[in-house]
Amino acid sequence: MGGVMQLVEACKTILKQLADAIGQIEEKDFIKPCPSLSYATLGQHVRHTLEFFICLEQGFEQGIVNYDKRAHDKLIESDRVIAVATIEGIGDFISSQVGDKKLKLEVGYEPDDDKFVTLDTNYLRELTYNIEHAVHHMAIMKIGVREVAPYVHLSTDFGVAISTLRYKESGVVSAH
Repeated sequence: MGGVMQLVEACKTILKQLADAIGQIEEKDFIKPCPSLSYATLGQHVRHTLEFFICLEQGFEQGIVNYDKRAHDKLIESDRVIAVATIEGIGDFISSQVGDKKLKLEVGYEPDDDKFVTLDTNYLRELTYNIEHAVHHMAIMKIGVREVAPYVHLSTDFGVAISTLRYKESGVVSAH
């Protein structure tokens, strides 16, 4: 499978897993503070994850990606239907990209300064980052699902990195 298609398929797989999980969560549990997640909600983790993809899409069009400029959209984190519709829109965008594109990445790590450092990057690098970021947050969400919505059935590879899956398939047992 070509490089672009491999990334697109990986992205579509995790987005489907996320949509499937959201579809099973009762609305009250989607917005319920979860003690083991520092009282964040599953909806907040979903929103955070999706907004990184949204930033990538906006950055693709503008040529500059900045993940700090997320909207913190309360509708995505509080309404499962809107969250799933957002996932579908992200999937459409990801599927429509057939190649790479040079981009700039703005980052800022000074808490008292809103100036950004600008770095060269590209769409495929940022898509890869988004996939890894999503898997990481899905692993966190899995903890929250077990606590506030244990009736939800998650696939065994929900929130598990591909490298971990490969490692497990090799017959060696690991914590990660």
